[in-house]
Amino acid sequence: MVELELDEGVAVITIDRPHARNAIAPVTMDELDEALDKAAGARALVVRGAGERAFVSGGDLKELSALRTEEQAAAMAWRMRSICDRLASFPAPVIAALNGHALGGGAEFAVAADIRVAADDIKIGFNQSALAIMPAWGGAERLAALVGKSRALLLAGSGAILDVVEAQRLGLVDRVLPRAEFEDGWRALARSLATPQAAEIKRVVGGVSAEEAVAAFARLWVADEHWAAADAVLTRRG
Repeated sequence: MVELELDEGVAVITIDRPHARNAIAPVTMDELDEALDKAAGARALVVRGAGERAFVSGGDLKELSALRTEEQAAAMAWRMRSICDRLASFPAPVIAALNGHALGGGAEFAVAADIRVAADDIKIGFNQSALAIMPAWGGAERLAALVGKSRALLLAGSGAILDVVEAQRLGLVDRVLPRAEFEDGWRALARSLATPQAAEIKRVVGGVSAEEAVAAFARLWVADEHWAAADAVLTRRG
């Protein structure tokens, strides 16, 4: 089951499949697409797993084992890859709140987000090689963009599973929070990014021309939020 929570501009999508450690089955893909449709317009988006054991443990092997032809495998890969692409291209900042381990396809789902925040006891790994396959949902390319081509090959090729300290050192995780502070921490971060300026910054750091970057700044400059904030600063300074 995939749940959607909307709270003051922040959309939270939770994969809640405890019997499968939040693994992704075909019906999960349908539910993720539906949740993303409903999250349109949110100023920040969070994706997470339910519980504390798993963020997403990958694809649901029990269900996906029915796919026996190349055509079926390709169709499944394209289906989930399109969902990860939707996350990556969401107009507002996207946070993966790694409440538990992110393995295989779960690591791919995580790197489709803009930012990864992790509890301090989780592990992450592109360990598809243990099944004699490779990342299929765009994760290899996104991993390379994060850590470089040689490290991406090393990590995904060997199937290494990293603790959170090493994952942060490599740039795979952006922020680590103590387990006791994790829930409040990712929610506070999401609220801080649920702003028009964060959305514009996401677009600019994604790669735009100098003209588009300046135009984005100018739009923010003339907006009511800017002048309200500026007036507040001037008033405090007296």
